[in-house]
Amino acid sequence: MTDDFAVPPADWSDQRWREAAHGWVAEHVDRAGRRITGPVQARQRPWSLVWRVPTDGGAYWFKANNAGTRFEAGLLDALARIAPGRVPEPVAVDVGRGWALLPDGGETLREAFDRERDLAVWERVLSGYAALQRATAPAVGELLALGVPDHRPLAMTGHFTELLDDREAVPVGTPGGLTPQTYGRLRASLLEFAARCHKLDSYGVPPGVQHDDLHDGNVLAADHRVFDWGDASVAHPFGTLLVTLRSVADSFALPAGDPALVRLRDAYLEVWTDRHDRAELRSAAGLATGVAKVSRALAWRRALHTTDPARAEYAGAVPGWLAELFEPDPL
Repeated sequence: MTDDFAVPPADWSDQRWREAAHGWVAEHVDRAGRRITGPVQARQRPWSLVWRVPTDGGAYWFKANNAGTRFEAGLLDALARIAPGRVPEPVAVDVGRGWALLPDGGETLREAFDRERDLAVWERVLSGYAALQRATAPAVGELLALGVPDHRPLAMTGHFTELLDDREAVPVGTPGGLTPQTYGRLRASLLEFAARCHKLDSYGVPPGVQHDDLHDGNVLAADHRVFDWGDASVAHPFGTLLVTLRSVADSFALPAGDPALVRLRDAYLEVWTDRHDRAELRSAAGLATGVAKVSRALAWRRALHTTDPARAEYAGAVPGWLAELFEPDPL
């Protein structure tokens, strides 16, 4: 793998690690004028460990990222400064260790939708999120320096080629892997993919942060702040629409191409119409969602760069997203 994972995966089961993390959390909770009132509740995945920390002023959330997603803490801190009010503002971050401490933001959009579904909410979410993306365009260099992966269009062909060469992440002819036929089609599609990336770049929409997993479980219902940035990259911003429109279509039982999905896409793109033609923006969005399938495969490979045995449960995600290149996009 070409990604720099010089920092080894953390051993979250190690007592010394837990004591150090708990001490860091307690220190910053105390600085915030609060006191921890009970044991933490933990949720662990191969890529991150999350603690819900009860305090006398409400819950706080501690997140520790593994090597492949360790940039998230620094990215969240930068986004809170670059686009205030668009992401949860961390109480504290440790960029080197990939730790972040956040106050509780209330229920997610998904939880709110369990009571009452309102598709129009997504128009407001996407408009605000697009504004965040535009705000990050001048800060691309800073974000890359923090270790946020470079998925800009002209870098993606190299990433795609290198990914196909990684037979550990992209097995062929084994359960959960690609069939030899699909692998051959992917190899044969490299020139076409490169042309798509060059065309996407030619529209001149500046790159910015791309969340790459924007769905209703990662948006706070009260103020539409976006969290969980571990899959993010510096990329063409419109790649966001791949996961978001699929998620909305699934949640609201909408078929591909439904007019409601078109309206959401156009509400998102509206933020760029001061500098770009609407027809070109729609064309760029169509290209970006295809390229984003490779971004999704890359994000999963980073997330699974760990010795955690639980990674096997998710190993099919990398080849699965590559195979999606031959499937239709949401619009």
